[in-house]
Amino acid sequence: MKYQYYRENKSHSDSLFPFNIYMCSIPYDFSEVPLHWHNEMEIIYVKKGKGTVSLDFESRYVEAGDIIIALPGQVHGIFRLEGFSMEYENIIFSVDMLLSKVADSVSEEFFAPLFSGKLQFDHVITSDDYCYSDFARCLDRADAIRIPPFPKGYKLALKGCLFDFMYAIAGIAEDKEADKESKNLDRIKDVIKYTEKNYAQPISIEEISGICGFSPSHFMKFFKNIMGCSFVDYLNEYRLSMASRMLVSSEDTVLSVAADCGYYNLSYFNRLFKRKYNVTPSEFRKRRSKQ
Repeated sequence: MKYQYYRENKSHSDSLFPFNIYMCSIPYDFSEVPLHWHNEMEIIYVKKGKGTVSLDFESRYVEAGDIIIALPGQVHGIFRLEGFSMEYENIIFSVDMLLSKVADSVSEEFFAPLFSGKLQFDHVITSDDYCYSDFARCLDRADAIRIPPFPKGYKLALKGCLFDFMYAIAGIAEDKEADKESKNLDRIKDVIKYTEKNYAQPISIEEISGICGFSPSHFMKFFKNIMGCSFVDYLNEYRLSMASRMLVSSEDTVLSVAADCGYYNLSYFNRLFKRKYNVTPSEFRKRRSKQ
């Protein structure tokens, strides 16, 4: 059985109101959220603890109170800070629910340049920022609205919170030319998406380099320059992260989990897993089941 544990595949309520809020904890729910991207907008609201986030391959330290904004298509991930745990709220929604069905000045002057990268801003908002209260107030109000029983017309109020949040972004965003490296970023995004869909199968350097239109040798240099590691190391990290989730979210055997993550040699899987997590897969499952 294949498992789909990526954030971008999570159901976001119903298709008529693609909006969802849910709590997560690292490392208790899962050890990390690997680099990924999706078409929805994601807001990460840190409630307790400390950790790190990666936004377009830049690592940022975050702590309780911080607000992280990942725009549609932006590569991001969430990771544990050694010695600390982190609880955070995920707000994920389709931006289509805010867009007019006909052309209007709001889309032309704000949404189009924002999502194309022409409007830029710091995507990590901290309590030291002058604009922090504007952002936090929107999220806190959305939290209050979502407490059952939901008030009549609560979806209108939630949409209002999102528009207010966008207004706060407009207040800090600046007009800038699109990043000259945007084409390279698009290539990396294609590699990440391909890896997410095919990690359970063998992926050769020849195969993945074709995604970018590069020769294998050019691709290996290209990938390491941007990601800071080889593609093989990245693929193993991704597979092991998926395996750690499967171990605590299913009762499948270690052998089955290994195979579902692209490892058909159990001893090799065990060795890589222990190198990353300092325990065997079986010990990892037992420890998490007691937490």
